[in-house]
Amino acid sequence: MSAMFPLVVDRVSFAPSGQPVLREASLEIAQGSFTVILGPNGAGKSVLMRIMHGLLAPTSGSVRWGALDVRPKSQAMLFQRPVMLRRSVLANVAYGLLVNGVPKREARDHAATVLETVGLLHLAGRPARLLSGGEQQRVALARAAALQPRILFLDEPTASLDPTAVRAIEKGIADLHAGGTTVVMITHHLGQARRLGQHIVFMSGGRIEERTPASVFFRQPQSRAAGNFLREELP
Repeated sequence: MSAMFPLVVDRVSFAPSGQPVLREASLEIAQGSFTVILGPNGAGKSVLMRIMHGLLAPTSGSVRWGALDVRPKSQAMLFQRPVMLRRSVLANVAYGLLVNGVPKREARDHAATVLETVGLLHLAGRPARLLSGGEQQRVALARAAALQPRILFLDEPTASLDPTAVRAIEKGIADLHAGGTTVVMITHHLGQARRLGQHIVFMSGGRIEERTPASVFFRQPQSRAAGNFLREELP
């Protein structure tokens, strides 16, 4: 088993200015798993993910990475709105490699290989900021994939994208997971959660209400809050 796993969130709370946003959340992420975090707006989903990724420090509680004493670098995160550098598509994908000390020629060659794999090599020389939203998100996913992360965090990566772009992003995520990357994703699309997720973490009011296999969650949720959520969201 990788030294990074399990990723253990132990009674983590987050209360900026004394106002609780996350309340004693506990969660364990196994190596190679695909976990989808669901819940209504304001449930604390993005805060929990940012704490796991290391962008926020918890007010109390801890996040432990297997046998490691420090947060590992072998992770990546995609946001709802991808951030593109004022550079070409190829340079955007190569950037993370360069920051991690990969020689320039090797970084560009690897970036080109990743772009070819995801079907974006024809855009390699285009300014990344001039691409459509769906294309930018695919570039962001390629940039993450180039780093070969052991775990990938995704915060609503297909929000506001058209169905064609959603399918392309989902395929890229599924391919990364099939290659051994552990995935943790926030989504509001229940169909997407069903298609991709192995485990569902349901949050409400800053608390984790349940963690259930996806096949069980959509058939028989274990908490009243989750049951109400599904009745309101499912057609």
